[in-house]
Amino acid sequence: MFEYISGTLEHAGVDYCVVDVHGIGFRLNTSARVAASIGSKGDKVRLYTFLNVKEEELSLFGFGSKEELAAFEMLITVSGVGPKVAQAVLNTLTPSEFCLAVATGDYKAISRSKGVGPKLAQRIVLELKDKVARDMKSGPDDRTGEIPVAAVPAGYVSGDAVAALMVLGYSAKEASDAVHKVLKEGMSLEEIVRAALRQI
Repeated sequence: MFEYISGTLEHAGVDYCVVDVHGIGFRLNTSARVAASIGSKGDKVRLYTFLNVKEEELSLFGFGSKEELAAFEMLITVSGVGPKVAQAVLNTLTPSEFCLAVATGDYKAISRSKGVGPKLAQRIVLELKDKVARDMKSGPDDRTGEIPVAAVPAGYVSGDAVAALMVLGYSAKEASDAVHKVLKEGMSLEEIVRAALRQI
């Protein structure tokens, strides 16, 4: 219904803010991370939005970027994850960190979020791993807009490592070069990504 709300920041609480749009105050639930960084009263702000519809309640959620909104929408597709839990995850992890945790099966990173136990974190990884992998592999090259197939090294794990680095914002060439430098037989996806990040 709403793509984004753009206006003047009236108030920022711990996990919400009020944005004035031509005399109408929109209260948006946000992560504490967004609420803390959104600015001061009177600042111009833009938040991407998700309208949550319940039987007796309408609530609006605000996000600082399209990536954060996309991660939120992905999270709430998981059985047992509602908007508040999804917001708690994104308060603990940035969208890139969340995607990396899912891609590498690091459910412990997700379970550090308030209200997320190990079982729910494992379910999040299980239900979203294939989707995150598909999204990572379909990311276009920054310059050409084409998928850089040739830049991905041979091998399932190394290809996933390149894709994970691209989700974190590195170009196909940077990601591929870093993975080639650190890749050793028997390394897990998480080990490759962490070692590659130290090379970039």
